[in-house]
Amino acid sequence: MAGPLSGVRIVEMGGIGPGPFAAMMLADSGADILRIERPGANPNESSSMMRNRRRVTVDVKSPDGLEAIKRLVAEADGLIEGFRPGAMERLGLGPDVLLQLNPKLVYGRMTGWGQTGPYASAAGHDINYIAISGALHAVGRRGAAPVAPPALIGDFGGGGMMLAFSMCAALLNAAKTGKGEVIDCAMSDGSGVLMTAFHEGLARGSWIDERGANVVDSGAHYYDAYETADGAFVSIGAIEPQFYATLRKLTGLDADPAFEAQNDRGQWPALKDKVAALFKTKTRAEWCDLLEYTDACFAPVLSLTEAPEHPHAKARGSFVTVDGVAQPAPAPRYAHAQLDTPRACEQVALQDAHWRR
Repeated sequence: MAGPLSGVRIVEMGGIGPGPFAAMMLADSGADILRIERPGANPNESSSMMRNRRRVTVDVKSPDGLEAIKRLVAEADGLIEGFRPGAMERLGLGPDVLLQLNPKLVYGRMTGWGQTGPYASAAGHDINYIAISGALHAVGRRGAAPVAPPALIGDFGGGGMMLAFSMCAALLNAAKTGKGEVIDCAMSDGSGVLMTAFHEGLARGSWIDERGANVVDSGAHYYDAYETADGAFVSIGAIEPQFYATLRKLTGLDADPAFEAQNDRGQWPALKDKVAALFKTKTRAEWCDLLEYTDACFAPVLSLTEAPEHPHAKARGSFVTVDGVAQPAPAPRYAHAQLDTPRACEQVALQDAHWRR
């Protein structure tokens, strides 16, 4: 694989959600990743997130399987696992064992609650992890119940991306010092880190600890999604005064002096009603003709089917098709390092499971 992580070798213990996502990010950037699958695992499970790597079926409870994994780990740079605390230890593959075998190993552990704490052994999912971190409280309309978002905040943002980042940081340190690391990556912790700016705002008095009452959480009339005449939706995010002025000018809202009170929170509900009524006067396509590619901070709200077809996505090659499945292309881009075109996960036999040279 081409990319800035070319030459980095990582064992991925098969799992779902944030672990495979972290491995996908590392593999997209060139890491050589071998995914260990349990016998009977569904080969199509999370196939998009399993791109750019090889997988091998191993019975980790058998002596031969255990030795095969240890052989791979002995020459690896890292390992990713997403089991409950204690599961890898019971298999004989805990960090104490594997770091004795390979002192430079970066051992990445992905869980919902972390390796320690009162919740550590409890089951959970994204909604639970972001609930306890304070993130879920902030998602939703004013005066309404919290809204469960797609598993972006806990699983993929606070979990998978956090693990990929920490793996890279620890790999850099291991290369410098020769000392490996054990990473305790918890989605409850990571989703809390994603809320750092809002904790700062709360401390300074610029953020209200209430859903839908702030600028960037649908409280403001100039930062929200609005329905159009054809039942579609558009988004506006004209926070800065110059962008707000552009939005008003292009939509005709500059004729209404009420909109001069941009940041008067008391006026937001009434102004929002006016903006909602305005956007229902045209179709999404008509609003795009008027506002796209301007400084009004506007974009149509696209479905998963529509997003790959947008001109901006096509111009940047933001989506690719791998093994017949349309999916986002690797990101971010590098100025010098060239990334390979994503490929489907390759099944290999245990006797062929070795590191590329």
